[in-house]
Amino acid sequence: MKDLRRRIATMVGAVLLALVAIVFARLGDLAQTLFTQLRTALPWVPAVLTPLGFALFAWGTARYWPASRGSGIPQIIAAAQTPARSARGPLVSLRTALAKFWLTLGMLLVGGSVGREGPTVQIGAAIMVAVHRLLRVPITAGVLIAGGAAGVAAAFNTPLAGVAFAIEELASAYEQRVTMLVMGAVMVAGMVTLGVSGDYVYFGAMQQALPVKGVLLIAPLAGILGGLVGGGFALLLVAFARQDSPLIRALRSRPVFFAGGCGAVVVLMGLLTHDATWGTGYEVTREMIEGRGSEAPPLFGLAKFVTTAATAISGAPGGIFAPSLSTGAGLGQMLAALFPDQPSGAIVLLGMAGYFVGVVRAPLTAVIILMETTASRSMIVPLFATALIADFVSARVCPEKLYHALSHGFALSRGRKG
Repeated sequence: MKDLRRRIATMVGAVLLALVAIVFARLGDLAQTLFTQLRTALPWVPAVLTPLGFALFAWGTARYWPASRGSGIPQIIAAAQTPARSARGPLVSLRTALAKFWLTLGMLLVGGSVGREGPTVQIGAAIMVAVHRLLRVPITAGVLIAGGAAGVAAAFNTPLAGVAFAIEELASAYEQRVTMLVMGAVMVAGMVTLGVSGDYVYFGAMQQALPVKGVLLIAPLAGILGGLVGGGFALLLVAFARQDSPLIRALRSRPVFFAGGCGAVVVLMGLLTHDATWGTGYEVTREMIEGRGSEAPPLFGLAKFVTTAATAISGAPGGIFAPSLSTGAGLGQMLAALFPDQPSGAIVLLGMAGYFVGVVRAPLTAVIILMETTASRSMIVPLFATALIADFVSARVCPEKLYHALSHGFALSRGRKG
């Protein structure tokens, strides 16, 4: 009977979180569309709206929903260390999940460079925990891992990436007994997403491929560049989270004003790039993958790096998955300019792999996400080569994996009510 309740809880939780992920995605697209329409009609509005929005959301997060700040993935890593106790605390509560949902949408509405994939991980885990508690099923680390993995699968419409993410990021030691729980949750979430949203490819189909000579030359460059820049991004976020430097402590001593300043940086980058760096960067990335990236500014990658960093350290909720992929696409675009005789879309894809792995240090997840979101199976070898090199280089820049380093800041929140 206990096993039956566990299976029912997993299936019901997976269906619910998939439906929530779909609504989240559509509302996120709507928020970005509204922001685009607003800045088109009134070009001066972002200069006021974005800094004020950043300050307001950072203040509200710190004051009322501190467990919802940032990506959401570090919270699940922290909660999985003591799952039974964390299930009664704020890290995976429905209150925090609801705040995460609306605050992330709010950040998109004011032009923040945030993604919804990381928040979907935390929301998915919270839903899975709530269903298990309702059916009186014991909360284990597997429940949290299954909810988070299914969240990735539903957010990207990439079931295999959900499983890889569970292995590489959410479970430091992947236990055999949670295998079926994770696989079942990911499968159901993927089926629901597929049934409701259709068999879409997240970034569009990329049919290009690199010749062997191009792979041997470009993959190492993409891996080294992505590892250095992505590792630098991770190091920056860890430094701001730990506040080891007196300068960082001084900047964070006035969190609301600091968040407003971060919003001003986002506005500046948006103006300098003619509106290319607002939001997730999904549309610009898709154009570059499909070989239509000529309209993107030459320094889009660096500008997106600054925009995403400013958003991430502001203290407001929001993920870095999609913005990191967009930043990597911009770095790939810069590399493509050095090799005009090679297919640009394929080089952009390697840039995405290199930078994303440089940030999160999850090469298997990165390769599978990019394969599933671009239908580029012919690029698997170059992607793996780039990812492994980027992982090695990034580890030299930022030895501790980003999400695991950030999870330490949530350790004290595990047992508190929220």
